[in-house]
Amino acid sequence: MMQQRQLGRQGLQVSTVGLGCMGMSEFYGPANDADSIKVIHRAIELGVTFLDTADMYGPFTNEVLVGRALKGHRDEVTLATKFGNVRGEHGEFQGISGDPDYVRRACDASLLRLGVDYIDLYYQHRVDTKVPIEETVGAMAELVAAGKVRYLGLSEASAATIRRAHATHPISALQSEYSLWTRDPETEVLPTLRELGIGFVAYSPLGRGFLTGAIKSIDDLDENDTRRRHPRFAGENFAKNLELVATVHELAERVGHTPAQVALAWLFAQGEDVVAIPGTRSLERLSENANSIDVVLAPEELALIDQVFPIGVTAGDRYPDMSTVNR
Repeated sequence: MMQQRQLGRQGLQVSTVGLGCMGMSEFYGPANDADSIKVIHRAIELGVTFLDTADMYGPFTNEVLVGRALKGHRDEVTLATKFGNVRGEHGEFQGISGDPDYVRRACDASLLRLGVDYIDLYYQHRVDTKVPIEETVGAMAELVAAGKVRYLGLSEASAATIRRAHATHPISALQSEYSLWTRDPETEVLPTLRELGIGFVAYSPLGRGFLTGAIKSIDDLDENDTRRRHPRFAGENFAKNLELVATVHELAERVGHTPAQVALAWLFAQGEDVVAIPGTRSLERLSENANSIDVVLAPEELALIDQVFPIGVTAGDRYPDMSTVNR
């Protein structure tokens, strides 16, 4: 049975294993909506009921897809979406906005696309350094007061920004990249979240698929897959990171689970306030991820992983452009 964990102190409860829906519409090569809806429905059956989307995915089409899948299932899920990465109708990126008027418009547009009356968890996708975080979160707080949103979140925000935001209105969750090969949040962000009582939602908990063992060559990725442009998937970085992942594979064989399950089990062992939203379009991978909650790593196994994967060991930056994260 799927575990539940609490995010923040405002009452938000979510499934420990969630489902990131981004790849169902964009970034990771071609996808099929009918198959994606089957995955979402199966996720709900398995208790993977924390669903994550954003207005920018598609752009805009991922929310529509998730909304279609949720017809008749709205009360069974915790629905999270995001605003802030502005895109045009043709997919062009138009910058980051935390302008209060934009926040209100973006929320109404997301509600319409999703076909729902409220959003459980509404994140600012990226911090807009041109707008004081107090103004952005103030507008988000108005959405809570209006009943359009239940809980507030931030994504890829720095410890200082989180403090200012939380002082304006309680923040329930921070969503940032966190995995064996991205342990940066442990230095400043996680301690700040724990001091303030804010939960952590880990995206790309499987290193964008790298930690699963399924990607052994850049040729394993579709020619339109954006990971081909990520530094960690390039040349010498790819080779070095593949060597790191070998340890996960060896440990997985020893404990009788898959590399993905070991990577997720390590993440869940980092604290009861940590959940993950691995993305998948595969029913098989979905079940594999859901079953990761049954994997318990021994202290010596966790210690081995920590030794092989210290903070900063991964070769290459997370993104081609790191300027919009940790702000």
